Amino acid sequence: MCLDFERLQQEHIVLMTEYGRAQYRASRVVRKQAAMIERLEAQVMMLRAAVISRDSALAWARDDYEALAAAAPGLAKRADMARELEALKARIGVLMRERTARRASAAPHSGVDLPAERLAEADLYDKAVLCIGQDEASATLAQRAIENSGGRFLRHDGIDGKALETSLVDADLVICQTGCVSHGTYWRVKDHCTRTGKQCVLVDRPDALDRVRARRASSALPEQE
Repeated sequence: MCLDFERLQQEHIVLMTEYGRAQYRASRVVRKQAAMIERLEAQVMMLRAAVISRDSALAWARDDYEALAAAAPGLAKRADMARELEALKARIGVLMRERTARRASAAPHSGVDLPAERLAEADLYDKAVLCIGQDEASATLAQRAIENSGGRFLRHDGIDGKALETSLVDADLVICQTGCVSHGTYWRVKDHCTRTGKQCVLVDRPDALDRVRARRASSALPEQE
């Protein structure tokens, strides 16, 4: 009887020890879950605040758009037309470049682009040379170089399209100040020179013609013995 009681007492102690360990593990799990729930609730609150802020901004933007549309009827249609116009401009530019490239490849000698330095080597005597651009200093340098070589100086600012076409027809050689003309004027000049076979000097720096004038002046000096 006494032995049975002691055995039961030992088993009870073992069971209570395991029970205490199980309670400890369960308490740790509960604490972890509580901490996770707290973090998730905080995230939910932040997300709700972000959604409210976004919805408020969208509502204000919608109200502003509606007020603007009411003040300017047809605004959306005009905006669509403006986007289509920009797309058409870009497409026209691409087509013009492709057309010029095709013409150049089909007739490689129909027009010649010369660097500014080659102007000193060109025969300008009794030729009409057209300078296109709005840079007065470069135009003055070009005029001196052309007139000193016996050529006739012509000038156009590159703005009036009809007058530009007339000037291009009258010229034997064209100097285009690429940094002082519009994109449309540049391609108009390139297209004309490609079609007619005229030489075209492209000047992208204002000092390029200054170097041409200096080179021509130095070449005119007599050689020293």
